[in-house]
Amino acid sequence: MIRRATFPKVLLFLAAFVFFSANTVYFLEADTKIVGSGFGKTCHFDFDHVVKKGPHLNVKAAMLVNYDNGEVIYAKNAEQVRPIASLSKLVAVMVVIDQKVDLDKTIKISREDARRSSRSRLQVGFELTVRDLLHATLMNSDNRAARAMARATCGSIEKFATEMNKKARQLGLKKSVFFEPTGLDSRNVSTAHEIAKILHYAYEYDLIAEITAKKQYKVKIQNRKNTYRPMANTNMLIHSKYSVLSGKTGYIRAADYCLTTLVKNRAGERLTLVVLGAPGDKLRFREARRLIDWGFSQI
Repeated sequence: MIRRATFPKVLLFLAAFVFFSANTVYFLEADTKIVGSGFGKTCHFDFDHVVKKGPHLNVKAAMLVNYDNGEVIYAKNAEQVRPIASLSKLVAVMVVIDQKVDLDKTIKISREDARRSSRSRLQVGFELTVRDLLHATLMNSDNRAARAMARATCGSIEKFATEMNKKARQLGLKKSVFFEPTGLDSRNVSTAHEIAKILHYAYEYDLIAEITAKKQYKVKIQNRKNTYRPMANTNMLIHSKYSVLSGKTGYIRAADYCLTTLVKNRAGERLTLVVLGAPGDKLRFREARRLIDWGFSQI
């Protein structure tokens, strides 16, 4: 029996609990089978409120989710399996963090890391900490950094890819498959639906959220005196009127231009966006901004 004097306190507690549950952790359900996901939860979205007449986008697939209640506002070919290019790096970094690799450990960029990565600012022989490799991987989408990071974690690209696929299965992702950490391999595939989930899981890692929200960063070359390399965030929405909380870009010819990002407006509302297969770099961000502007008007 609840005593009369404590009854108002009980009601207040229940009201707070209901509000918090409805507005903050809508998509997280406890799942003890998921190991090392950062928080041990699974993510589910509500497709019952998709707006039928949303904007027409020049992309192959897209999805927009109200982060704060899990409602999918917009979906275009959301279950279509497509190459995802460097969006793969979000899963790669989650694996590194799960493995509890020493972030201050120094790794040397090898010739194998440099294969098919001519645009990198990281020369063969440069030594960087794992922390700086994470920044280069997520912000500048540096493929050499991603490979070096993978080697430091599992010893080989093949073993690291196995861990990425284990991670995908642990998170309940049924259509996401990985062959290496960079996304250069067009066999790295997923769907707009599962990419939105991947971003939600990645955002729960404080370090990923911190890195992907930065505009600029300088990595230090440990074996070169007073030598640094600037890294700029490839997510151009970082310069928009919205606050970018997390995100990742991607491009290879097979995938075209891709983007996933979590943004917040001045009212504190948050949207998760995925666009896959945009035929141009600038077009990717124009279509993303257009979808986000429309999405916030629907909340």
